[in-house]
Amino acid sequence: MLEARGASINEEFAMPDVMFADRTEIPERYRWDLTELFADDEAFLSACEAARAYPARYAAFKGTLASSPARLLEFLKFDDEVGVAVGRMVEYAQRRSDEDTRVSRYQGFCAQALSIAVDVRGASSFFASEILSLDDETMERFYAQEPDLVVYRRFLDTVFRKRAHVLPPAEEELLARAGEMAASPDNIFSLFNDADLTFDDAVDSEGAPRPVTHGTFVPLLMSSDRVLRESAFKSLYARYGRFRNTCAAVLAAQAKQLKFFADARSYPSALAASLDETEVPIEVYGNLIDTVHRNMDPMHRYVELRRDLLGVDELHFWDLHVPLFSDIDMKFTYEEACDLMLEALAPLGEDYLAIVRRAIGERWIDVYENPGKRSGAYSARSFGTHPVMLLNFQGTLDDVFTLVHEVGHSVHTYLSQAAQPSRYADYVIFVAEVASTCNEALLMHHLLSKTSDPAMRAYLLNHYLDQFKSTLYRQTMFAEFELAVGELAAAGEPITAEVLCERYRALNERYFGPAACVDDDIALEWARIPHFYYDYYVYQYATGFSAATALSHRILDEGEPAVRAYKEFLSGGCSKPPIELLRGAGVDMASPEPIEEALGLFDSMVDELAELARELKGARRL
Repeated sequence: MLEARGASINEEFAMPDVMFADRTEIPERYRWDLTELFADDEAFLSACEAARAYPARYAAFKGTLASSPARLLEFLKFDDEVGVAVGRMVEYAQRRSDEDTRVSRYQGFCAQALSIAVDVRGASSFFASEILSLDDETMERFYAQEPDLVVYRRFLDTVFRKRAHVLPPAEEELLARAGEMAASPDNIFSLFNDADLTFDDAVDSEGAPRPVTHGTFVPLLMSSDRVLRESAFKSLYARYGRFRNTCAAVLAAQAKQLKFFADARSYPSALAASLDETEVPIEVYGNLIDTVHRNMDPMHRYVELRRDLLGVDELHFWDLHVPLFSDIDMKFTYEEACDLMLEALAPLGEDYLAIVRRAIGERWIDVYENPGKRSGAYSARSFGTHPVMLLNFQGTLDDVFTLVHEVGHSVHTYLSQAAQPSRYADYVIFVAEVASTCNEALLMHHLLSKTSDPAMRAYLLNHYLDQFKSTLYRQTMFAEFELAVGELAAAGEPITAEVLCERYRALNERYFGPAACVDDDIALEWARIPHFYYDYYVYQYATGFSAATALSHRILDEGEPAVRAYKEFLSGGCSKPPIELLRGAGVDMASPEPIEEALGLFDSMVDELAELARELKGARRL
């Protein structure tokens, strides 16, 4: 039988689920170890100083790449070396800054590392133009004369594939040097959101104040105290509402810079430019939205079921996170969460678990929230060093899923780096979200398999349905909104707070259906979504969730053959296009089938939850 709290293998390490007043108060074992990147700040600064020589070394190659296969190989090896070194600098600076985004020293480190990256990009920008001067016959001769060049063949083929979008050297250098300015919208939003923005306390039904932070917001929305949920919701959106025009201006700048670079490279749209960069067919984006549109009814039925089970006349958006079965209290220490993770991921084999244990024991994970720490969670990587993960752990079941999610990314990184050279060790987000979400699916299967109690099963189904709602439906809604913003920019139409709120409100009405009360505040949600300040990013959560659902079923149903194929996928990096990597693991994301399969599962689980609710109500347990 699954219990609300499990036994920890390290009870002495149990920590309260609170935000520490200062980072120095957090025991070292809960803070990530960045010394593999650089031993200390001084080592980072020394590396930055040495990096100033990179542009001159690139200049020595200019005009010579087509002269011989040996010279081309020499350049590519040097470029690999620089890429690893600069990547490590950027990684260290960003991770230090994320520990406390208020620290100006590390903001400066980020600016310095980014400046170096931009200088390197500018200094190497001649590469594509020079290599494109070579015809296919010459390239085949180069491969024959210099066998070591063959390892770069896939990379070089991608360059030739983009021939129509590569500009003359001077123009390529100009675009490369504009990279720092292009990153400004995301950088501005990050500093505004994580360092500058604070929220008024929420107030519970007893009149007691409760602090609202990025880390506490969702846990507060999961409270059974509806007064507290509404107060937290309005506290957060009141503050974003105060800056709605600022956020709209930043988002408009992001959309316009994406359009500028797409236009400069002769792409038909910013979306086409973004997806071409990751070798994802543009049809995949439209296929996702169309498939979800055809399957809105299960989502609307779930929202209606939520309203009915909560017993409210109007279901507001502050009612969408609270567990429907409030007599179940699932809280975890970090150690309990780790234990549960290891149990759930056992189907992936002992070699997979060994990497997870290293992540826990070797301080790959930054666990707890502190003032100024970057919100949310992520896994970050730099070739030749172990990945690191940022959490803001509060002890909820959601936090356990977040831990499992980020560990999925990190093991993906570890296996790809172990199997691939640096040129191919990285992977695109389209496949990254599969690795993380597959772990979540395995965790949910494990939790459901451990209980026969109808109340516990209903609680878990409710949680899984909320994951579906948030990841497949909601992220598709985000993708549709991002597409709409891009279309506004393409048409030269104003991107104002009023326009954005109008578009966002309409999407919420469409996706959540008639049972949800679309409040004025939720129309502002676009202002707080960090991924809108990226580059057509969010759709990959939905496609990844669909692929992961299919893969987790294969792993559990087929055992070792499916596990072996899945680990080959995890080891693939970017050695093949992402669609091909997934096909090798048994999932074709070019078709609607995996999305239809996932939405069919959602539909069946809505039915099961409704039946369990009737059973529990009859037994007076609801």
